[in-house]
Amino acid sequence: MSATAPHSQPHDKGLASDRLGLASSTVVGLASTAPLYSLAATIGFVVMAVGVQAPIALIIAFVIMLLTAFAYKEFNTAVPDAGTSFTWVTKAFGPVWGWLSGWGVLVAGVIIMANQIEIAARYLWLMLGDGSLADNKHLVTGTGVLLIAFTTWISHRHVEAGAYTQWGLIIIQYLAIGILLVGIVSAFISGSLTPALDFSWSWFNPFAADFNGLLQAVLIAIFIYWGWDTSLSLSEETKNPHKTPGQAAILSSSLLVLTYVAVTVIIMMYAGVGDTGIGLANEEIVDDVFFAFKDATLGSLGWVLVLAVAVSALATCQTTILPTARSVFAMGVYKALPPNFAKTHPVFRTPEPATMIMGIVSAVFYAGMSYISTNMLADTVEATSLAVGFYYCVTCFACVRYFKGDIFTSTRNIINRLVLPLVGGVLMLFVLVFSMINMVNPEYGMTQAFGVSGVFLTAVVAFGIGGIVMVFCSRQESMRPFFRGESLNMSTGVKVPETEDLPLDPKI
Repeated sequence: MSATAPHSQPHDKGLASDRLGLASSTVVGLASTAPLYSLAATIGFVVMAVGVQAPIALIIAFVIMLLTAFAYKEFNTAVPDAGTSFTWVTKAFGPVWGWLSGWGVLVAGVIIMANQIEIAARYLWLMLGDGSLADNKHLVTGTGVLLIAFTTWISHRHVEAGAYTQWGLIIIQYLAIGILLVGIVSAFISGSLTPALDFSWSWFNPFAADFNGLLQAVLIAIFIYWGWDTSLSLSEETKNPHKTPGQAAILSSSLLVLTYVAVTVIIMMYAGVGDTGIGLANEEIVDDVFFAFKDATLGSLGWVLVLAVAVSALATCQTTILPTARSVFAMGVYKALPPNFAKTHPVFRTPEPATMIMGIVSAVFYAGMSYISTNMLADTVEATSLAVGFYYCVTCFACVRYFKGDIFTSTRNIINRLVLPLVGGVLMLFVLVFSMINMVNPEYGMTQAFGVSGVFLTAVVAFGIGGIVMVFCSRQESMRPFFRGESLNMSTGVKVPETEDLPLDPKI
């Protein structure tokens, strides 16, 4: 069936509409990736994997993500839906692949929330006293759970509350990044600081890198771009939902690659890529490189960097809940999950049950992982990358399938609906397959169990649980219409909000 085939009656999901413009959507996309937190948590691991070729690994990951962004943009133009990958993949490939894509979004959100909130809670306590409070596991974990509750409450309010919050948080992050870079570059220019490495264009040569190391670095780098698609999850709550979310996604991902490459190059020049001292490959600081040299680079302003990383991690926690809750909400609307998930708050018009469940599950998972192993928390970054890579990959191929009837009607469609998403999907699949082969090795990552790496085990268990839950749902009477292809298929209409909206409570 052509993507332009007539649709059945669309679903009115009850979400608020016409709320976010291009600027706010772009800021949400930027804040969702949490630039400062993402760099603090991953740049060390990227350097450990690929050494001085870290900048090119970031660029390769960006290219793959940009190709994926074009697939999302095409889908959003035709089918602006809060379920994004879940809805689109179901339409293209049917209920099983669609359900698993939705589960991938949920898994990624829950798993990474543990790492994000750990950083946010620990950094908040690092700013008090001599920093020893940050070593108190009970205090940090308790603080993390409270922060999850707070971000869940913010997300439960109407969507502008989250967007306004993100404006403030992203400004703080970029101010801190600017202060850090200016401080280092100024020291280089004045001669008060000698670079550990001299800049070299060879850092941008992918053929100078070890193949397996480059794959691992690219997979990790995919994680730090994850989040730009949050603006697409909010498409039904955005002004001009056919165009604005897609434009915001591409704009935010483009701004991110400039930020990441610039920071990485300067940090490499400052700290080097050694495995001792402040070297970026030092295992003792690899999960949080900025804290190790905040005082040396910023002196009395070192606390600004600590605060900014905490703010960054907190920001991405809030924006992780937004798209994940809306994916779960859409699964409830189309009867892929129990009907309670399809409810919205009568005043705020946000997906209330889905948001609350996301917060609760994230808090339980974080607390559990915190007490099981802090090293396992570090491995959650790559486990998240697998989940993210999976649903991005499937969505790229779904784009080709969904638009197959329109592809050869114009040169534009051939490029945007066939070539770009197909290449993106193939590249993403290539990285995923070879990365998982490498992950079987128990020496991969920071932990191991049952003869394989903790990263591999976490991903397998997460999707294994998803398979069990999917089978259970398929046998429930209320959800059988979805698995029979009745409640969501190629011809199912999707609610596209207009500018007309119900009035909000003036007290909000």
